[in-house]
Amino acid sequence: MTKFYTLSIQEINKETEDAVSILFTIPASIKETFSFVAGQYVTLKKEIKGEEVRRAYSICSSPNSGELKVAVKAVEKGIFSTYATTELSVGDELEVTAPEGKFVLTPANGKNYIGFAAGSGITPVLSMISAVLENSDATFTLIYGNKSVADTIFYHQLNELQGKYPHQFKLHYVFSRERNEDALYGRIDKGHVNYFVKNRYKEITFDGAFLCGPEEMIHIVSETLQENGLTKDAIHFELFTTSASEENTDKIKDGITQITVMLDDEEITFDMKQTDTILAASLRNKLDAPYSCQGGVCSSCIAKVTEGKAVMTKNSILTDDELEEGLILTCMAHPTTPTIAIDYDEV
Repeated sequence: MTKFYTLSIQEINKETEDAVSILFTIPASIKETFSFVAGQYVTLKKEIKGEEVRRAYSICSSPNSGELKVAVKAVEKGIFSTYATTELSVGDELEVTAPEGKFVLTPANGKNYIGFAAGSGITPVLSMISAVLENSDATFTLIYGNKSVADTIFYHQLNELQGKYPHQFKLHYVFSRERNEDALYGRIDKGHVNYFVKNRYKEITFDGAFLCGPEEMIHIVSETLQENGLTKDAIHFELFTTSASEENTDKIKDGITQITVMLDDEEITFDMKQTDTILAASLRNKLDAPYSCQGGVCSSCIAKVTEGKAVMTKNSILTDDELEEGLILTCMAHPTTPTIAIDYDEV
């Protein structure tokens, strides 16, 4: 069972015209529960207009701060993001899970890190930057893309960090709709990546790269970094949007599978259509399966296939080794055998 904690909102700051940061009050009795590693996220739950809505949001505060803060940017037709940016008030309560997620950075002395973020993708990266600057002598170089200064979440906070840690933190903006003498123009692309790693910082060997933004940017930056010598294992990323294209749809048949789900030490068996995702079928059968985004972006719904087979129509999170272990994103997975067994507890 996914455990949610009722937290009240201590502070809301308008970061840009369409983005807010939300600071929660954490009771002393559960402070330890909400300790986190830089880069992790929490799932927020709220009933909005009679519908239960869950969304995952990255933590932007420093792990040392003792604070739990997230940033929410309004997206078109976004039920929760619209509510959070227009209706949520100080003193309101939200249901919040303990921090989770695999896109994390634990800084080490003597290392050089580089980050590429776009838009609200800055949220987990800001936490990482704070962790590096506060806990090590490592360096962090950030390339951050937005439409303009006005659209740049945490613009002033990032500039203050650069002023405070000029030798450790290098900050570069890329604006797509504004010419600025202190920024590059356009969207983050292959040329921008090469400019920084081949020219501006050619004397630096980067030990790790952390990317957060739309799928297209992630792919371009990742490929270009690998062309410049970074290994695939040294490149870490988190998507906040994915492409609409799906794979393996030809492997999904119009059949019925008997599925056994292990959840919270209980086994539940039921029949499901193979055209259904395992998560959707589980929720329809009243299982309290863990989830937040339902779009293959977060990692909340991971489970292990212990019998039978399943195919995912999209996977931007699980590594080859994790796939070999039998792990699946249940929000993207369809059974392909007459029987299948999955285990949420073993993950």
